[in-house]
Amino acid sequence: MNMHPFPPAIFLMGPTASGKTGAAVDLVSKLPVEIISVDSALVFKNMNIGTAKPNAAMLTKAPHHLIDIIEPTSAYSAANFRTDALRLMVDITARGKIPLLVGGTMLYFKALQEGLSGLPEANPEVRARLDTRAAFIGWPAMHEKLALVDPITASRLEPNDTQRIQRALEVFELTGEAMSTLYARQTSEVLPYNLLKIALVPSDRKVLHERIAIRFEEMLKDGFVEEVKALIANYPSLTPESTSMRCVGYRQALEHLAGEYDVAELRDRGIFATRQLAKRQLTWLRGMSRGMEDTIELDCLNPQLNELVFNEINQFITI
Repeated sequence: MNMHPFPPAIFLMGPTASGKTGAAVDLVSKLPVEIISVDSALVFKNMNIGTAKPNAAMLTKAPHHLIDIIEPTSAYSAANFRTDALRLMVDITARGKIPLLVGGTMLYFKALQEGLSGLPEANPEVRARLDTRAAFIGWPAMHEKLALVDPITASRLEPNDTQRIQRALEVFELTGEAMSTLYARQTSEVLPYNLLKIALVPSDRKVLHERIAIRFEEMLKDGFVEEVKALIANYPSLTPESTSMRCVGYRQALEHLAGEYDVAELRDRGIFATRQLAKRQLTWLRGMSRGMEDTIELDCLNPQLNELVFNEINQFITI
């Protein structure tokens, strides 16, 4: 067994539609691992189709921690995730198993490995003020304002990335400092685990884009719009600005249901938004992997992907 002074843990990271869930579920039947979901969308109850949540059969075969833990009207932060994940990792290790952290929310992986930066808590008044301003001038203009006070953060955000633009502007208003400055000042906290980090990346982004398009079309066929209708009915306080409704696809579905465009445009907008998400995830992965020799990149388009992932992990835990 691994002779490292810290117990083993595994990060299985990748963009949406890269095959992470299938590989992870396959591993559960072969290795002593337990899955912890690292996905800011899967935490919400009753949001199944649009988040590509593992189905009941998958979850029976391979239970996932941190899925379906809060209502869509609630919020969940990187700090919440770090607290929950560390607790679960201790429990899993105590049971003689290995934590397998699987997902595409790169900020969560970063928070877990490096600690938190001490950013201020969300402030409803500041957010409301920013939302009002954005409604008047548009989020691309808000992105331009962010570039004036925090060019580093602005450079890695798309002009339509409303949630992150709002957060960066909120941090600046509350602290008078750029979010990038606060992150740079952050004191690293050692994660007491021997980590194996595997990044699933596509050798051809066009193929990943095709996967994304096919999956979104399948979501529509499976009743995604009906799922969002039910959410609105069951949770009347939900708005496009709710954290849960900022998940890719849900905002577009809300706009469609409000009569802003038809199903064909919903399809196009949903696919575009998902591709943009994948682009951001890959950018994060490249940044996290830079200078980390222990991050192993595997081609997520390889038909033998599950076997490749298994071999890397099996070798890691038996050294």
